[in-house]
Amino acid sequence: MVVSLAACSQGGAASGDGAGGGALVGVAMPTKSSERWIQDGKAVKEQLEAEGYKVDLQYAEDDIPTQVSQIENMITKGAEALIIASIDGTTLTQVLQDAADADIPVVAYDRLIRDTPNVSYYASFDNYKVGQQQANSVLNGLGLVDLEGAPIDGAPAGPFNIELFAGSPDDNNATFFWDGAQDTLKPFIEAGTLVVKSEQTDFEQAATLRWDGETAQKRMENILTSTYSDGTKVNGVLSPYDGISRGIISALTDAGYTTGDEWPIISGQDAEIDSVKAIANTGEQFATIFKDTRKLATAAVEMTVAVLNDEEPEVNNEEDYDNGEFVVPSYLLDSQIVVKDNVTEVLVESGYWTEEEIG
Repeated sequence: MVVSLAACSQGGAASGDGAGGGALVGVAMPTKSSERWIQDGKAVKEQLEAEGYKVDLQYAEDDIPTQVSQIENMITKGAEALIIASIDGTTLTQVLQDAADADIPVVAYDRLIRDTPNVSYYASFDNYKVGQQQANSVLNGLGLVDLEGAPIDGAPAGPFNIELFAGSPDDNNATFFWDGAQDTLKPFIEAGTLVVKSEQTDFEQAATLRWDGETAQKRMENILTSTYSDGTKVNGVLSPYDGISRGIISALTDAGYTTGDEWPIISGQDAEIDSVKAIANTGEQFATIFKDTRKLATAAVEMTVAVLNDEEPEVNNEEDYDNGEFVVPSYLLDSQIVVKDNVTEVLVESGYWTEEEIG
């Protein structure tokens, strides 16, 4: 799918007048505060323009009324399709009814839009698998499994103290990440190899509203004060996103942790450059999950172009993404675990980051 669309995109760009014929597509992204959304918006815009479409790309800075207003404006301007990465997937019911009334198809981008029948398709990653990969990266750092999750001969018995963080409760992906991670960690917790010393093991306790790093930092500080003041150490932290990971790192540093043998194993997601540097150079973060936003943009653009051409987009999952109204036809992409040893192979050789950027 990616290769075929890339070929089409190159043809559109070369001609200067792609099949889109100048039709307007609205692209709503949640925020510029996260590096990955900037990358996503740029990739979607460039690929749509290469197909001959005009693009109205808007960022709402994690403010729900702003995003609703932006989508309303896109409809008013005559957008013929919408690609939406929602801030809160439950808050767009009315504006998407307006889109449906105007016969405007909607592609949900990475975050499932909930509680509405007015979503045409969903482009994302295998989010349950992403959660499994996050857990396996922590387990790997502790010497318990390889990066594929296979047990390591002679693995240490533990116990290891770990703490758990989850994503934003208004983001449908957060529960998929959480479920994948918890199903992976559960056997080790039940065996006593892993111990959640704070006993904060419910999603509601671990959730981090808006994926905010400062919120994560404060929670980690509270855990360290309430649970580890007896001199015991945190050995690992399940983090679902690089921005949260950096907040956790700040809390650990402020509490006197230093990189070396006592530094915890910390997971992440999105391969943001500051976290990649922390993996490759300082060791403050052990791993991240690389979700190639260029390929996600391609999937979403291909879906949009197909719908606008009255064609059936390619999907590979019609079972797992029930938005409360119906199961949304989806195309799910694969992700990769990135650790220090494969940073160059996964991120540099793919052209996502350069060696100079990583440092």
